[in-house]
Amino acid sequence: MNAPVKTDVDLDPLLSFLPCATPQAWIEAAADPGNLHVLLVDHANCEKKAASTALNLMYRYVEHPSLLRKLSRLAREELRHFEQVLAIMEKRGLSYPQLTAARYASGLRELVAKDEPLRLVDTMLIGAIIEARSCERFAALLPVLDEELGRFYTSLLKSEARHFEDYLGLAESLAPQVDVEPRLRTLLEREQQLVESPDPQFRFHSGVPASS
Repeated sequence: MNAPVKTDVDLDPLLSFLPCATPQAWIEAAADPGNLHVLLVDHANCEKKAASTALNLMYRYVEHPSLLRKLSRLAREELRHFEQVLAIMEKRGLSYPQLTAARYASGLRELVAKDEPLRLVDTMLIGAIIEARSCERFAALLPVLDEELGRFYTSLLKSEARHFEDYLGLAESLAPQVDVEPRLRTLLEREQQLVESPDPQFRFHSGVPASS
């Protein structure tokens, strides 16, 4: 994997967890000033979606107090991040248009089992994967962003790394009868395919730009 910028956050666990680094072609596309608006809008959407997902899981799995506690905190933090992205966009005079979603999350969720407890385990593992990839991309972007965005994304690393750990811990603890490793391998194989294959859309979690 590409060496991330040094921060005071230990990224080694999530970098070891992910199957691949963000391709350099995606980083170069993100560094293009013409893509900054889309990057920020999609980042805001990702934060909203992360909060919404956490809240939905809290309604679905009310029987798990550890899930309720962790995801309640996560939802609050994700909404705060959304507010921060929105403030940056407003400061820069950027509009907030409707934007089609990336294929990334839906591509992972296609593999979620229909029956419990596998559905719960798969959902937690996908949460861990998405949070880990988000954190890895924040770190990958630091060398190519302007100073303000660099400071902002650096500030997000700690909480996003903890969100990865929270989801992974829930996957491993809530259904101890399930062997997590085979499920995780399958999901990580799909994640690598989504990250490394050509993608016609540029988004925060998109794959290699199709023109590359």
